[in-house]
Amino acid sequence: MCINSMLETRFHERLQPQLTAALQRQCISTLTRLLEEASIEYWARFKAWCGRKKWMVSDSWQEKKNSTSRWFAHSQVSLWYDKGITSVCDNAPELNKVVRRRPPIYHERPNLPDITLTAFAETGRAELTIPVLKQRSYTGNKCVISSALADTGCADLGVDGVLKRLNATLGTSYSLGSKVLSLWRKPTLRSILKPYVARNDDFGTVYSHLRRFWYSDDVAETEHALRVEEEEDREMRKNLLVDGMITASEVAPRRVWDLCANRVVPSWIVYGASRWWWGSPVWGISHAWVDENDRMSVTTPINGKEWPVPMPKDANLNLIRIEMLNHGAQYAWLDVLCLRQKGGKGEYLRLEEWKLDVPTIGFVYASAPRVVCYFNGLGRPLHLTAGYFKSERCWFRRAWTLQEININPIIDGETGDDIAEDEVQKKFYERLARWGPIQGPMSVLELASEMRNRVSSGPLDKVAGLAYLLNPPCIPIYDVKMSDADAWEVLMDVMFPRYRSELFVCFPEPGNGRKYWRPSWQQILTMKYCLTTSTLWVGDFRHGDTDEDWYTGYFIDSADVRGLDEGLEEEMPRQGEMVFKTSSGISCTFKISADHVYPIPDGSYAVAGAYRLRHCVVGWLRENQKFEKLSIFRLVDDEPFNSWELGLEKREVILC
Repeated sequence: MCINSMLETRFHERLQPQLTAALQRQCISTLTRLLEEASIEYWARFKAWCGRKKWMVSDSWQEKKNSTSRWFAHSQVSLWYDKGITSVCDNAPELNKVVRRRPPIYHERPNLPDITLTAFAETGRAELTIPVLKQRSYTGNKCVISSALADTGCADLGVDGVLKRLNATLGTSYSLGSKVLSLWRKPTLRSILKPYVARNDDFGTVYSHLRRFWYSDDVAETEHALRVEEEEDREMRKNLLVDGMITASEVAPRRVWDLCANRVVPSWIVYGASRWWWGSPVWGISHAWVDENDRMSVTTPINGKEWPVPMPKDANLNLIRIEMLNHGAQYAWLDVLCLRQKGGKGEYLRLEEWKLDVPTIGFVYASAPRVVCYFNGLGRPLHLTAGYFKSERCWFRRAWTLQEININPIIDGETGDDIAEDEVQKKFYERLARWGPIQGPMSVLELASEMRNRVSSGPLDKVAGLAYLLNPPCIPIYDVKMSDADAWEVLMDVMFPRYRSELFVCFPEPGNGRKYWRPSWQQILTMKYCLTTSTLWVGDFRHGDTDEDWYTGYFIDSADVRGLDEGLEEEMPRQGEMVFKTSSGISCTFKISADHVYPIPDGSYAVAGAYRLRHCVVGWLRENQKFEKLSIFRLVDDEPFNSWELGLEKREVILC
């Protein structure tokens, strides 16, 4: 009898309400043989028959077939490992001994034995020669693998060898799945592992990619995620760039360091392309770059040898990994590993990636559960001296570390025997305590004042380092061809109105850049004074589509200002007066003060007021009714003021 006729006869008999036990056993025996031994040709004929005859199949059998098909999509082993036949063959107990059930599928991590990583095994250096205590060894059960295993090529292991080591590491006993599952176009572990072996990826790569999905019994979902999430992530990053701007500031990093696998992986491997949130498991690693003469470039399989990793000559990435594992981290972000550096086979990609990746570094640290700080260089022991704070390589003086601030940082590199002078330690912890306020609201001028005193490898870095801290609705891209002055102008265009108003009301000089109302970057770098307004409301501000800036506040079209053009050398508050007439013709005189040294010659001016006219911007109204800024002053605190009694109303004026 041909296969088609046999299957047709057996299936129609299976649908009969009365089916003998002997016939049940014969049917099951035949199906078992077909499933395990049938050739591709037989299965192709069977599938074709199903297509032609499924209209003849009863609703009951159709449901059974659909259930079996859905179950295949979730299977990680063969059919007869996954489904026992005891319920079908109650009258044939001898068959129950033949058919085996599947190995257990874990939905939670099993209890895993502790694993130990030592500095000697990872680097060949004796533990006692490692000055940093937490870099000597790690013992824990975080599914950590050794660097030697991570570096092993999958082609050398084969599909069976890769699965064997995955099972051993993750405490499972999965099988590859029946080969006939591929005839149904259903994913199996075999189909997932084969591409890694074909590309000869190392074991660390396949381990880092699959660990997130390993305790799920949905192989189809795993295959779909590996295939689709990479493209979703790429599309997401592409859509974030619009007209030279990044449309969101909370962007997951492109790559993270999987400390368990010791591999740099795309961030979507951790949570998926669209599931990154503030509860990120990725720790931040902050460090001050050492002098170029003290650095070397390391080619490492940790980042797939994509680019040379610049790091101190006396540091080692495997030791840093051990230290991070001892702190409790499983994932980390380290710039030299996760942000593409100069050189390597993908150098042509670097500038394009930096457009998005550099301005959004701040979010990595803001969303990190903890930030680990190396104050003497990446991976190096902590050593504080009196001259540390004067060095350009001091962590507290670097531009990028301003946005790497964390409320509760971890001081790394501790040796246990570092004895610093009491005065040095006191200064160190005082500096460290200052980072708390950065996490809260600060004025743009306070942040700019802090940044201008810091050191960077390029002038553009200082402006880029401010962008995330100011949290604008959109962030300018990092364009290495742009000057710091132009980058500052672009940043001011996208600041929140609160910060733009602050630049207008609190900076004491007219701008010498594109516009008078706001300071240029050169003025920021050289400013000696600014009004602190962290707790003040300074007025309404909006930026028009035609590049016009509108300010809403109290305006006096004509007021005589006197007494603020003297005493400039003393750098002491200057006292003067402002005289103007109300709308009803009543003359009013107010005492005013200027706490800066910029001259305000006696004369008639237009005055824009903020914070109930307590803080004023003095300048001129041009013929086109645009306001040109000259300087600022404030009303003396004991001066009574009521804008309603004076007949003053708010109005909107274009600034130039």
